[in-house]
Amino acid sequence: MQSTAISFSPSISLPKKPHKPSSSASLFRFNPLSAQSSRSTLRFGSLNGSVARKLNPLRCSADSLNRNGWISVPPPAPERESDGVEVRATSVPESAGDAPTSKPLTDTLVLGSLFGLWYLFNIYFNIYNKQVLKAFHYPVTVTLVQFAVGSVLVILMWTLNLYKRPKISGAQLVAILPLAVVHTLGNLFTNMSLGKVAVSFTHTIKAMEPFFSVVLSAMFLGEFPTIWVMSSLVPIVGGVALASLTEASFNWAGFWSAMASNLTNQSRNVLSKKFMVRKEDSLDNITLFSIITIMSFFLLAPYAFFAEGVKFTPAYLEAAGVNVNQLYTRSLIAALCFHAYQQVSYMILQRVSPVTHSVGNCVKRVVVIVTSVLFFRTPVSPINGLGTGVALAGVFLYSRVKRIKPKAKTE
Repeated sequence: MQSTAISFSPSISLPKKPHKPSSSASLFRFNPLSAQSSRSTLRFGSLNGSVARKLNPLRCSADSLNRNGWISVPPPAPERESDGVEVRATSVPESAGDAPTSKPLTDTLVLGSLFGLWYLFNIYFNIYNKQVLKAFHYPVTVTLVQFAVGSVLVILMWTLNLYKRPKISGAQLVAILPLAVVHTLGNLFTNMSLGKVAVSFTHTIKAMEPFFSVVLSAMFLGEFPTIWVMSSLVPIVGGVALASLTEASFNWAGFWSAMASNLTNQSRNVLSKKFMVRKEDSLDNITLFSIITIMSFFLLAPYAFFAEGVKFTPAYLEAAGVNVNQLYTRSLIAALCFHAYQQVSYMILQRVSPVTHSVGNCVKRVVVIVTSVLFFRTPVSPINGLGTGVALAGVFLYSRVKRIKPKAKTE
């Protein structure tokens, strides 16, 4: 709803005697006709006040009028009263005066809600995904189902105009293809690790992502880390090593799958910097993730059918002694949460700096590890907990020192 505004046409008759218009001809001045009357009668006239036309009486507050009349610019908010008359060239929303104070609070609430949803979706994904992988030992098929559900959601989002459908050129698809390949491998290796070891151990190993990011950036982008970044990698590597040596569910297949996931996921980030550098090739994060999801489905489908066959049919699951309805429900929830937490992550990244997002991701990993340990009642020894804590502390330190820029060399 918009507040009432009074505008005056420039065609109103002016005095016969011509006068030179001033530079502020779009503003009009009102002068009280009589100071003794309780109902002030206002006159509207030319800017020099030589001739006036009598208007209907308007009730005005004494504080909102100056002694020499007042102009169309609104007075400061503290001196403004509700019974005054405000004149503007155009109408404005009634809530305009409250925007500076209400917007920061609204933004904070929205951002806090997004962080909460990010963590919640991640928790549910890891719990339900682990339950599916324990009952159904085919990680390639599970990963394919997650990409399939994500692709359907993306297509619905574009069809219903919930998000703008992009126009992709052939050159862009070629540039995105390497990203889709490593994205597919990263999620596949993560599911392979989750199927072999505890959720908490998989995420402890995945805490080494900064280490791979630094190494790959130095090798392919020529971005060499500062001494502070190098120092933060020491507790990360040491903590993961300590946790691995004391992990009750440790096996080499789960360990190397998680390591391969780190390598491929960080390769995706490096490739995105290396290949998506031209402005015409750049896409926003949500659109890029949506396109990669669809491409990953088509990339993985042939391999899934070739490597594992069609193992998701009700007949096969019943023959294997698996509860079909329960498995389907949990697979669907895991796939929905997988796509949802990725989308929310990119929404958060659009609102905060990469450093803040990195810190939030570190906290998210702590939350996922703690909740998975409690839900699955994973045995954790004191040394194992210490190693996990040291690794996560190193990740947090890494996210903080990343913003320290090396001093430029002066010649």
